[in-house]
Amino acid sequence: QVQLVESGGGSVQAGGSLRLSCAATGRTFSSYTMGWFRQAPGKERVFVAGITWTGGSTSYADSVKCRFNISRGNVKNLVYLQMNSQKPEDTAVYYCAADRNHMGAVATASHEYDYWGQGTQVTVSS
Repeated sequence: QVQLVESGGGSVQAGGSLRLSCAATGRTFSSYTMGWFRQAPGKERVFVAGITWTGGSTSYADSVKCRFNISRGNVKNLVYLQMNSQKPEDTAVYYCAADRNHMGAVATASHEYDYWGQGTQVTVSS
């Protein structure tokens, strides 16, 4: 079983930056594709960014391209989401997720992911 724990959420003013971290424990994690999703109040959970286990392929939602960056740590059980030039519409609970099946590609649908963290709140004020 894989357990994921997010950290780094908080409050920031528009234009500011935050970095989220996701630490995984449990079974072999380094071969999993990792993703970040977010869910705003009253809305569905949506894909934000994803990275393959080698780090060779990444994918981003159009709404965050050129502002957010996903990366894997030197220790493969860590995944980061660097969020720059943040906007109030980035306010949401952010979830880290692991996909054990699509090692060579980034899936964007939440049902493709097998393990989820508990989420961390990000609030961007105008």
